[in-house]
Amino acid sequence: QKYFSACSTLENFLVHPTGGATRRPGTRHVAEVKTSANTTRLIPFEFGVSDTYILEFGHNYIRFYRNSGQIVSGSPAAAYEIATSYTSAQVNELKYAQSGDVMYITHPSHEISKLARTGHTAWTLTEVTLSDGPYISQNATTTTLQSGATTGSGVTLTASAVTGINGGDGFLSTDVGRLVTFLDGYAKITAVASTTSATITILDDFSGTGTSADWSLGAFSDTTGHPSAITFFEERLVFAGTLDQPQTVYFSVAGDFENFKSGTNASDALIFTIGASDVNVTRYLSSGRNLIVGTSGGEFIVSSGSDAAITPTNILIRKQSNYGSADIQPAQIANVTLFVQRAKRKVRELAYEFNTDSYVAPDMTILAEHITEGGIDAMSYQQEPDNVVWCVRGDGQLLSLTYRREEKVVAWSRHKLGGTYTGTHGSLASATYDHGMVESVAVIPLDGSEYQVWLVVKRTIDGATKRYVEYFTPFDFGTDLTDAVFVDSSLSYSGVSATAISGLTHIEGQEVAVIANGAAQANKTVSSGAITSDHAMTKGVIGLPYTSTLRTMRIEGGAQSGTGQGKTKRIHEVTIRMLRTLGAKVGTSSATNDIIPFRSSADEMDQPPDMFDGDKKIEFDGDYDTDGFITVVQDQALPMTILALYPELTVFED
Repeated sequence: QKYFSACSTLENFLVHPTGGATRRPGTRHVAEVKTSANTTRLIPFEFGVSDTYILEFGHNYIRFYRNSGQIVSGSPAAAYEIATSYTSAQVNELKYAQSGDVMYITHPSHEISKLARTGHTAWTLTEVTLSDGPYISQNATTTTLQSGATTGSGVTLTASAVTGINGGDGFLSTDVGRLVTFLDGYAKITAVASTTSATITILDDFSGTGTSADWSLGAFSDTTGHPSAITFFEERLVFAGTLDQPQTVYFSVAGDFENFKSGTNASDALIFTIGASDVNVTRYLSSGRNLIVGTSGGEFIVSSGSDAAITPTNILIRKQSNYGSADIQPAQIANVTLFVQRAKRKVRELAYEFNTDSYVAPDMTILAEHITEGGIDAMSYQQEPDNVVWCVRGDGQLLSLTYRREEKVVAWSRHKLGGTYTGTHGSLASATYDHGMVESVAVIPLDGSEYQVWLVVKRTIDGATKRYVEYFTPFDFGTDLTDAVFVDSSLSYSGVSATAISGLTHIEGQEVAVIANGAAQANKTVSSGAITSDHAMTKGVIGLPYTSTLRTMRIEGGAQSGTGQGKTKRIHEVTIRMLRTLGAKVGTSSATNDIIPFRSSADEMDQPPDMFDGDKKIEFDGDYDTDGFITVVQDQALPMTILALYPELTVFED
């Protein structure tokens, strides 16, 4: 059923849920990352309907973007940034969950952090000291602890033996920052003097200074590991995936996100360990109809077993599938979770099925198994305008999945961004690649408009590796062709009539496409940060060119003896139904294409022709073959939307 609407190649096109394929828009250059030599990641931050940000996480810093530009401060103005302890090798392992103007961030090698915003240039990142927990199992040995005081800081905590402390190793230097509960109170370890002696700051007063074997150490520390997964669920902050307890899920007190005091009251914090035959590392937590726990060995659903909220006395965890999940933040779309399978080659849709009263996880790549070759490294969901899931592939290409579950729309395409890159990338050998390498993708909503897709793209520019922060220009650019952008890493010009355009140092030495007053000009090479256009412009766009290619499946037109597959055929005419299109080529392959005319004698010679809506009937310059491919190419920096292809062909019977 899908065959007749499918393509064998769909590159730099987006599929509409209602049908048709549109050339993807180009990207706008915003800024170079702080250090182009290092891996950089983008994370979205949504404070309100009109206040959305993109955060640039790099080596020990965060930079910020808003309103399609970089936030700057100071005099002279410079990129506003704050310091972090996350290295460039760790930024892609970060997980996050946001509530209002606060974002909680987890990494297995770092204490839980909290990013808070009070203004565009007022951000703070602090380590979180959780209130009273969570803790590992209560001490079950005869080892006792004794405190030198009941309150205050700089207090000595002494153990009678090392038994029961870190598996018999006693206190370790990696316990600094760890909580300990003792004599009806709790404290934080601030220093370790020996395996039986630690210095603490008492956060909740002890009831005395006597010895007691009733104590427990905190679950989160450099010794046991910190949470690697996080989400909000039913007014609780939820963590999971420490090094020592990879299958344990920790729920905060309801409505008190930093309080993990456990108990039996309905609002108390709770700890639950998933029972499974194998030890599976928790990869992600996703909040939807139920709490979804994605592990390396399968997917679990956490619920109360009814419509009631989860409490310490009714929690229920059930395994739903055995596929296993990659360590990638999933995409939550309505009541469905799209996650990347363990080997990074499949995207699965975890959705509730009423008939079986369980969750199923069908493969979303079944019709395009080749599309994820190289593996998926990241994904992000763009709700407007067309419900698209964007995925970063291991070879630096960008994938798009147009996804509308209600209409059973699942349509993949891939995107090569303009430019080239020379060097190694991930597991790829050192070579020259014919596209920019996408390393990160993030999406933010804009008030009353499309969602904005942001990227980090790595290219070789003037012999050096550069990483740029860019975003896709609007998919719906309106009716004015001069507002359309179909080049990458672009900048725009608007002003007095001019042919010399400067300010292009970020694409020095690159061949660029030039659009002047809506008309495509000859490509130019940037020299000293400038170009000279063939024609003067008052409004123009300059950027790296890319080609959009649509190639059909082998034509199936039937034959007297049944199918036309494998039979000699010849396509002699093709009718192409277009929308808002200008400039196109058609042929049997991308190398043999005939130019489709759009200008007529009625068009003014000093103005670009209008975008075309309707049918173009083309005499097809094809030969006799058994395939019957039709290829449509757009290699000019102009728009194209293909709604349908109607070939006229002759099938020759054997």
